[in-house]
Amino acid sequence: MTSKTLAEEFPIHWLVWHNDYENLDRELAKKTHDKELLDPRGRAPLQLAVTLGHIESARVLLRHGADANSENLKYWSVLHESVSTGDPELVQMVLQHRDYQRYTKRTVGVPELLQKLKESPDFYVEMKWEFASWVPLISRMCPSDTYRVWKCGSNVRIDTTLLGFDNMNWQRGSRSYIFKGEGDKATVMEIDHDQREVYSETMRISPSMPDSSIMRPSEAAIAARLTSPIVTTYIDTDKISFERNKAGIWGWRNDKIESVNGYECKVFSASNVELVTKTRTEHLTQQDKEKSKRNNKTPLESFLGVAEEHTKTQAATNGISSVSYNPCSITPEEYFNKLINLEERDIGRPIEQATKTQKFKATLWLCETFPLSLQEQVVPIIDLMAASNAHFKKLRDFITLQIPAGFPAKIEIPLFHVLNARITFGNIFAMESSVDGVSYIEDEECSCVVDDSCFNPPPGYGRLGDAHHSRLRDEDDELLQFAIQQSLMEAGTENDQVTFWEALNKTTPPTGQAREEEERLLQRAIAESLRQNCGLEQSGPVEISQPRSTLTNEEVQLRLALELSQKESEESVRRRKEEEEQLEAILRLSLTDK
Repeated sequence: MTSKTLAEEFPIHWLVWHNDYENLDRELAKKTHDKELLDPRGRAPLQLAVTLGHIESARVLLRHGADANSENLKYWSVLHESVSTGDPELVQMVLQHRDYQRYTKRTVGVPELLQKLKESPDFYVEMKWEFASWVPLISRMCPSDTYRVWKCGSNVRIDTTLLGFDNMNWQRGSRSYIFKGEGDKATVMEIDHDQREVYSETMRISPSMPDSSIMRPSEAAIAARLTSPIVTTYIDTDKISFERNKAGIWGWRNDKIESVNGYECKVFSASNVELVTKTRTEHLTQQDKEKSKRNNKTPLESFLGVAEEHTKTQAATNGISSVSYNPCSITPEEYFNKLINLEERDIGRPIEQATKTQKFKATLWLCETFPLSLQEQVVPIIDLMAASNAHFKKLRDFITLQIPAGFPAKIEIPLFHVLNARITFGNIFAMESSVDGVSYIEDEECSCVVDDSCFNPPPGYGRLGDAHHSRLRDEDDELLQFAIQQSLMEAGTENDQVTFWEALNKTTPPTGQAREEEERLLQRAIAESLRQNCGLEQSGPVEISQPRSTLTNEEVQLRLALELSQKESEESVRRRKEEEEQLEAILRLSLTDK
């Protein structure tokens, strides 16, 4: 394939490759090209410009509206790739446009979502969230919460009492989130019933949006990114499979059916759910790498049982500078020719990457006669909450998979490496127990009437106008990756390291005496868990033989706690398997006797 043919097939990419930004600007002004077209290596033009470090072409593409939130085929975003270059000017430009595009998308998205909801039947439903863990000491601290949801026309209200996790304690409170749609605008309110205050934000679809310069990040925010690892977390959906669960003594004969709040449900298991976390460090100095290792190392990391694979892609040692953005000397004719296999060769700085993967199982209880519509009524509610709630983000990611037919009346999914959530839908239309402002209508289809008063703040509460309360702001990146990686905060200007516990609620890390107190409480919880699982006396310290190694005393205790939990689980599985084998043998004998 000739260069002329390649340039005609990928005209925008070709100009980007050669950093011909003046002609690129003229071509994009014609508005006849697809700015998000992928090249044979899975990159859109903006991805290509950033990976090659061509800041002039990247600036032109962003000015013409190229998607700054896009990802390549390896789940690295435009911002990730800009950080990998180590160029602060490029990071600042990409981050500014990415945040601006997110802001405009949310401003348009929420009113559109409420308008879509307006066309669906009104309803009331309760979503019970129960958290659990296979680690004993964590499991004992896991709470539950019930989200109560009212929907009337284009108005939505969601109540919750579980606010988060802070300093070894779950935070409780009483909050209401209200979304009110009015034509081309929407009002979002958070009502703090404990403080008797109302925070609000008005979002309007407007043809003239504010200039992107209002989103210019601070120098501290840019420095934080350039001195911390690049992290991406995603669910690998390629291998996920759904299988019908079996039931009864002779489970291999019958499909499992369970009742969930009076509705018969088929039970399915989703296997091969892989959670992948990839971390890159090629842009860091050796000092930054050592600092990151010290700050991110926690006792929990040593016993999570997460497979970790380190990979390092190096350029050929032919005198090419290590900061070259084309270290393998790939020609455009090679890059754009889909028939050429580049194998391990690629553009961009040589990648230093560590990958962590862990497999989970998820369970679904699916009902084909459930009175709610998943796509029309429930998914829009989850979308509203997912904008600022990592748990709902995870739920949305899972239910948007190609699941078997039926409404997921109950679903159990992994949230973090040691934490699962079980979500159950109940009290639909307030049929089971009465709710203020909801009138149940008993007819052939079942429905309810929701009063408009449900969406008004209580009288006497303080009004803070269009204030941007912290809980109304968008999360910068999924909280999930921080709970796993204990990496730097990605949400703006903070440069604080977070522990596993703090990451669950994105709290400020304790320092000094507060941190020592947290560690002391954690050690006491571990020791108590070991006493109860080992059958030790309550008095006296727990004796642990610790070899001369790099492991701390807390890590040894955590490892022992995990081993005890695993042994109990393995013994239970072994006993159950023996019982099943004995029962099958009895059945075969009985059939033979006949």
